[in-house]
Amino acid sequence: MSGEERVVLAGIDEAGLGPLLGSLAIGYVLLEVPTGERDPWKRLRGTVAKTPGARARVVVADSKLVFQRNARGAERLETTALSFLAQRACLAPQDEGRVDPDPERFLFGALAPARAWRALPWRAELARLPRVCKRDSLELTCTLLARALARAHIEVLDAGVRLVPAAELNASFAETGNKASSTWGLVLEVLRHVWARRVRAPIVATVDMLGGRRRYGTLLAQAFPEAALELVEESLGRSVYTLAARDGSGTLRLEFRVQADRRCFEVALASCLAKYARELEMHAFNAYFRHFQPDLVPTAGYRGDGARWLAEAGAALAQSGLAREWLVRTR
Repeated sequence: MSGEERVVLAGIDEAGLGPLLGSLAIGYVLLEVPTGERDPWKRLRGTVAKTPGARARVVVADSKLVFQRNARGAERLETTALSFLAQRACLAPQDEGRVDPDPERFLFGALAPARAWRALPWRAELARLPRVCKRDSLELTCTLLARALARAHIEVLDAGVRLVPAAELNASFAETGNKASSTWGLVLEVLRHVWARRVRAPIVATVDMLGGRRRYGTLLAQAFPEAALELVEESLGRSVYTLAARDGSGTLRLEFRVQADRRCFEVALASCLAKYARELEMHAFNAYFRHFQPDLVPTAGYRGDGARWLAEAGAALAQSGLAREWLVRTR
């Protein structure tokens, strides 16, 4: 890597907070970059684009722009997610730059899956990777992206997804009585993981703003008692804080921002990872229930279509023997 001073850019975003069925996915990304030009879109120009129409092998943007429900959209999202996950420095040397066919081993990064996830019966239906891309084409993209990252002096320290099944969400909702509180607790898990990397270089972390919440100071002070907290800004659409470890082991500048997935490379990439993981899970979900009811029309799990699926899936649900709280969110 370059001898320049460096900083770690961290991004966190979710996919699937609103659906009726399926997991909430929280994606995270940690990139180490030179302090001079921090914008990875600029440093990776030619290989990575921020709009789907651009002539580049990889698109990093808000997942709603990267993915559409057609073959091209699915291929584009998978290319983005898997090609970046293959670059993680946390992989064993023999695995760097390659796509592990085991979806769980490859997707979760350093975050171990929760017990509720390990209990899901449709885990066995998760597709081997890649699911839609041709492996030779994807491996070429991984190689080209690795070269572009090296030229740009960018290192992918870590990246992954925390998948939170409906059963775990429902248990949290029952405990907190509040969807926003439950979501904050889950995002905090990922933030703690990011905070642990502060000893390598100063961290600048950006989180897509959570609902209508604008003030995070008290929550952060409670969550990070080992750090001195400073409020930088709390305004409409943007809240910024700094955390400095009391033992001098490092700092984190944390920004919550509206539409961060459209303005910030690392959040956009986290958004794509989260979306890809959720789509992969829903593909497994549909495959599992079609074993019981082959003519069952698949669902993406969103409120309207999720309700349609529940109305049509009576035979499959009865045969599966699963309790409703394993499938359907209470909030």
